[in-house]
Amino acid sequence: MTIVPARLRPLLAALPLGVALLMATSACAGSDAAPAQSAAPVSAESAAPAAESAPAAPSEPAADAATAGPADPAVKEITVTIAGRKVTPPPGRIEVAKGQTVRITVTGDAADEAHLHGYDKEAELKPGVPASIEFVADQTGLFEMETHESGLQLFQLVVR
Repeated sequence: MTIVPARLRPLLAALPLGVALLMATSACAGSDAAPAQSAAPVSAESAAPAAESAPAAPSEPAADAATAGPADPAVKEITVTIAGRKVTPPPGRIEVAKGQTVRITVTGDAADEAHLHGYDKEAELKPGVPASIEFVADQTGLFEMETHESGLQLFQLVVR
C-alpha cells in the first residue's frame, strides 16, 4: 500500500476530471472545424457537460454559433459580428463538407451588404439587426465572405 502525501491528494482527486475533459475534447478532433476557428472562443457547452455525464456525442464548436437552444448538426452555423470595423471572430478559413447546409448570420453596427462570392449570396446589413444567409454548399472551392461598402473580409469558406 502506497501512502500519498497530503499535498498531492488534491491533484489526484482532480485527475479523473482532467482525463474526462481530455477524452471529450479529443473525440471532437475529427470534426469539420477549420484551423481558423481555433482563434475564436471555445464553447463552454462542449466542455462542462462532458465532465458531468457519459461521453457526449461530437458537437460543432460554438465559435460559429452564438444562438441558444439545440442546433441541427447537419447545419453549419457561422456567426460574425462587426463593430467599429472590427470583425469577430477574426477573419479566417472555415471548412464545410460539400452538400452541407450553411447558415451565416452577420450583425453589424453600420448599414452595409454582406456578400459570399462564388455563391452570389447577399444579405443587407442594418445596424444592430442580424442578417442571415442559408444555402447548401454544393460547389467545392474557396469562397470569400466580405462586406461591400466597408470592404471588410469576414472569412473564407472552404467547401470540400
